[in-house]
Amino acid sequence: MPQLATALRAPARQRPARPSATLAVTGAATAVALMNYTAPMLTLPATAAAFGTPDSARAWLLNGTPLGLAVLLLVAGSLADAHGRRRVFLLGTLALGATTGLGAFAGSTLTFTLARIAQGAASAAVLAGSLGLLADAYPSGRDRIRATGVWGASVSGGIALGPLLAGALSLVDWRLAYGVLGLGALVIAATGTRTLGPETAKASRPETAKAPGREPAKASRHEPAKASRRDAAKTSHREPAKASHRTRPDLPGALALGLALASLLTALTLGRDGWLRLPVGLLLLASAALTAIFIAVEHRSRTPMVDLALLRRPAFLASTLGALFTGLAVIGLFSVVPALLQSGAGMSPLGAAWLFVLWSGTAFVVALQARRLAGRLSAAYQLTLGFTLSATGVLALLGALEGPWPRLLPGLLVAGAGSGLLNAALPRLAVDSVPPEQAAMGSGANNTARYIGSAAGVALTLALTPAGPDTALLVSAGLALTGAAITLVLGRRPDRRPRR
Repeated sequence: MPQLATALRAPARQRPARPSATLAVTGAATAVALMNYTAPMLTLPATAAAFGTPDSARAWLLNGTPLGLAVLLLVAGSLADAHGRRRVFLLGTLALGATTGLGAFAGSTLTFTLARIAQGAASAAVLAGSLGLLADAYPSGRDRIRATGVWGASVSGGIALGPLLAGALSLVDWRLAYGVLGLGALVIAATGTRTLGPETAKASRPETAKAPGREPAKASRHEPAKASRRDAAKTSHREPAKASHRTRPDLPGALALGLALASLLTALTLGRDGWLRLPVGLLLLASAALTAIFIAVEHRSRTPMVDLALLRRPAFLASTLGALFTGLAVIGLFSVVPALLQSGAGMSPLGAAWLFVLWSGTAFVVALQARRLAGRLSAAYQLTLGFTLSATGVLALLGALEGPWPRLLPGLLVAGAGSGLLNAALPRLAVDSVPPEQAAMGSGANNTARYIGSAAGVALTLALTPAGPDTALLVSAGLALTGAAITLVLGRRPDRRPRR
């Protein structure tokens, strides 16, 4: 890929700013990343049969990508803020294409899961860089609301089209979907090198810190050369160390977060065979301890993956917790619904895909139209409404997953509308709740919470299904109502800038 490498090194000033092109490329890459994320939902039975995967390990076939996403999204956000969102986005899109194509050749549960983790890591760079690029291309106002609404619709569209593509191609071979998606990501990466506009200096490079209470000395009119030489000497002496501290990845934090999430997912997977067993309890304790270590590492780190001071902002809390409960209550459940329809109602993969599209397609349409609510409803209250509709739709599915398909329609439509409101509000709140120079970190934190929730939600749903699908539906509805209550409370609290 010499052309792509040259484009990555080329100065951004050689390309004119084109916000519409930025929106189109980032939206397309996001859609492909989400299509790849949801593709295994329809092919889970065929994939498990091909690899001989036992029921207790099926969650890992779905959770590889969420694990990679959750662990590296915050790292990707920090790297995008420090090294340039365009560069991180394009490298992530290129890696997504390569790893998705390689996943088509996996020969076992382990190799497929490892490929999916790598795809999640690449998707982390795509998602963190894309929202950062949008925040730079659309600084504020109604244009940003429209852009984040379109981006949210690309999330819903990717979720909808992934299972449909996988279901259709599974009639020939379930592996074909990954080859097609890998090729699509490579095409988008090549297109992005030519069409993405430059970033502003503030967005693409960290600002030099100033000593508190001190202003830079003004050079005399008679000493411009001397002042220039003095400033150049200071810059050359001090800036490299400062830049190296800013750009170093927070690997200890990423490791602690990854181990905490892996322990949690393993505990939830083993819970299928009994929640009161000693290994389950030990893994849950390990997950809690590792989460505490992650917080301590972030508190002491010079280059944290997430600035903990942002947690003092109610809007940032609403964004992060809203994303977490979206994953737990919505994505976790509906990731498993297609497999439940195939096993419970005896549907074909393609038939289950069309019903899934009814839910995700409704989410896509609602996310596009949600911008009309921007002047009437805050993003936090939009999350509250989205969670309430999701819970209502899920409750309407009680007793319907093993019956005739027309009974599913009302619940899928209402739950889809709720999901669309959530997908439109979350990216808007993610970038609006943080300073502009931390937009990639804000989007990374938001998406990390979403995929931590979705990975845990998938494992929890699969662990609950032996007791009957209605048990999983009731738990999902309860989690959605909890998310509604949290965002309602946080939406009423005034937002205060954290002290520095």
